[in-house]
Amino acid sequence: MKVLVIDNEPNLRTAIKALLQAFCPEIKTIEEADGVKSGLQKIKAFQPDIVLLDVEMDDGSGFDLMKQVVNPGFQLIFVTAHNKYAIEAFQFSAIDYLLKPVDPDALQISIQKAAVNMRNSNLQQQVQILLQQLAGIQNHERKIVLKDIENTYFIKVSDILYCEADGTYTKFYFVNNNPILVSKNLKEYEAILEPLGFLRTHHSFLANPEKIKMYDKSDGGALILEGGKSIPVSQRKKEFVMQVLERR
Repeated sequence: MKVLVIDNEPNLRTAIKALLQAFCPEIKTIEEADGVKSGLQKIKAFQPDIVLLDVEMDDGSGFDLMKQVVNPGFQLIFVTAHNKYAIEAFQFSAIDYLLKPVDPDALQISIQKAAVNMRNSNLQQQVQILLQQLAGIQNHERKIVLKDIENTYFIKVSDILYCEADGTYTKFYFVNNNPILVSKNLKEYEAILEPLGFLRTHHSFLANPEKIKMYDKSDGGALILEGGKSIPVSQRKKEFVMQVLERR
């Protein structure tokens, strides 16, 4: 595998290259670039399998660079200082990222995931969703990238009915489509979707408030959603859920 490291900090490029050489023996060649312009030139000339891309550089951002890459033929891993909004955008788009300073174990895991996903041809669409998220697109128009064992799905957030915990997995339900089982736990999706108004009604359920039709007080309490779906409301969550519904 060929890896390209694009970062404006020489010391960080050197450190990442050393980590790749020490912990990722499957990587045979490592090249580097220091910004948007040189990164684009190197991508064209080197044809990397994986790109480790800094977010903030001297001549622009990693996002600026990706806007100029047509039909990317590589796997992408962003490298960033902690920025809650950028990380939220990565989570929506299912694009991998590493936090500075780069942890060797996290780097190794990211490279392994990239190697498994080498045939994924959805990166351009994922980048579009990333850029929409960064641009602050309206909630009802936002999309989220979901991946199961075989496929990648580009889902409008407004089409989600509810999410259900399934062990360490999360199952997404929709009004008119089959469920999608994703290999991330419900807590991770709560962090992504709660800012958009989604309600944790129970330790195993996260509901889209726009899909709630009524609150059923019988049998301990449940929400009736579009399509007649019913999900439970736990005793601990009941007061909070009722307050949210009364404000709508």
